[in-house]
Amino acid sequence: MSENVLVVGATGKIGRHVAAGLRDRGAPVRAVSRRDGFDLADPADLTDAADGAAAVFLIWPFMTAEHARPVADRFAGKRVVYVSAMSAETGFWGEVETAIRGVTERWTFLRPSGFATNTLGWADQIKDTGTVRMPYPAARRSLIHERDIADLAVAALVDDAHAGRTHVITGPEALSQTAQVHAIGASIGRELRIEEQPRAEAKRDMLSWATPEWAETALDYWASLVDKPEPVTRTVEELTGRPARTFAVWARDHAADFS
Repeated sequence: MSENVLVVGATGKIGRHVAAGLRDRGAPVRAVSRRDGFDLADPADLTDAADGAAAVFLIWPFMTAEHARPVADRFAGKRVVYVSAMSAETGFWGEVETAIRGVTERWTFLRPSGFATNTLGWADQIKDTGTVRMPYPAARRSLIHERDIADLAVAALVDDAHAGRTHVITGPEALSQTAQVHAIGASIGRELRIEEQPRAEAKRDMLSWATPEWAETALDYWASLVDKPEPVTRTVEELTGRPARTFAVWARDHAADFS
């Protein structure tokens, strides 16, 4: 592949693997990220970045779809691979999907379950006390390794066979949050403890980065996963020929982050 690929969020947890995977395939990569001062909502930044790119890998950095239409307009006619969400029908992710569909037929939407990297939010507690406080420890999630998302993104960016398709992607099993903590403990050789955090306290903590409405929706969702775990799909295996990476593999890959 010789077409330029714009990778938005190229220094992030997923984007850096996408950029590396594209380069391994010989694709010219145009890498942009907030760390380097790129602002997706800035028309000048976006125009400069998108000019001459035939394909785009898109991570949405906002908690609303406010900028979805002007951003999508700059990607008109291009191949766009967008990391959406399993719950896209009920969130802003779906509004971004709609905006992209309106400007190109060469879209691919990856709808992952929860990111395994979100558990990095426990790192300070693990390092400081060895005890993780969380709401709903029994909530079971099919968390996905960021490298599995990146592998599918690279495949979709270089092959038009994925155009017009939505892929729901998950890890290979639904594990409780308690089991996730134990897997992290095994990766670093420590016995970790779990304390259930009251919902009101968890919401107060979340308000440092989320709106009250978003926090309530997230907590309701986690509560539902106690009795009805997140689904598990085989999409990663079907499209790559190998099983999705387990959470235990993810924990070993990130052991240094918790040590």
